[in-house]
Amino acid sequence: MVASTVGFAGVNALIKWEVALYPVGEVAFFRSAFALIPCFLIVLPRRGLAVFWTSRPFDHVKRALSQLFSMTAIFIAFKLMPLAGAVAVSFSAPLFTTLLSVVVLKEKVGGHRWTAPALGFVGVLLVTDPGQAAWNVGAFFALANAVLISSVAIAIRRMSVTESPETLLVYQLMLLTLFTAMLLPFGFALPGWTDFSFLACAGMVNGVAQYWWTKSLHLAPASAVVPFNYLSLVWATIVGFVVWGDVPTPGLVVGAAVMVASGLYILWRESAARAALPTATAAAMMPPPTRGGEP
Repeated sequence: MVASTVGFAGVNALIKWEVALYPVGEVAFFRSAFALIPCFLIVLPRRGLAVFWTSRPFDHVKRALSQLFSMTAIFIAFKLMPLAGAVAVSFSAPLFTTLLSVVVLKEKVGGHRWTAPALGFVGVLLVTDPGQAAWNVGAFFALANAVLISSVAIAIRRMSVTESPETLLVYQLMLLTLFTAMLLPFGFALPGWTDFSFLACAGMVNGVAQYWWTKSLHLAPASAVVPFNYLSLVWATIVGFVVWGDVPTPGLVVGAAVMVASGLYILWRESAARAALPTATAAAMMPPPTRGGEP
């Protein structure tokens, strides 16, 4: 999990650099296309062509469309606001996942699970109000990413009953590559060799980091490894300061701390509820954690 956060931080930095030079759709296409390379190299030797079998093709398409809009939103946020701020707002995703689980999955939510999202939203307000117009517009897109990625998390919960993690990953990347390719006619600039190398690196590292992130959840309980996911915010803050000179504002520091605390509390409550249920029922109940900023 720690290795994946380092990989995602590097990918996000490269994406932020490239979306300042090239259209968002083009950057999204290169990242998705090159992520297929490590994905196939890792998955196909282990699963073979059976990984492409699915009983829910239309659900994969709907999930990929949500991820397309989510990825586009966070890329725009990277372009308009400091990296750490965009990542911090994206960490509100677990809060929206809790809300959507009530609306979509009809889950019962008690006072504890309502309190955490409410506090988390206070953290969002602290992060997104630094007094700069560009921040506010960028924060809107980062928040849109958080909402959309929450809908993806709900979709994964429903699809994981019949679909393996490898099948979910393969269809995600293939469909995202197809959909982002459709955006190329609306804006494309031939990248130089250096920028092309950066885009290719971002895609391949993203594929590896995604596999590491998934693997960590197979090797240990979510409650043990997901808290380390919040290191992404630390790396984003460091990279933003070193590369772009972004100094964290008090609102960002306090707001991010509130959101992280709320997310960890939700995770702790879910883990406690899972431990109290029989294994089969608990497995269906536990939501796959969403990683902030990564569709």
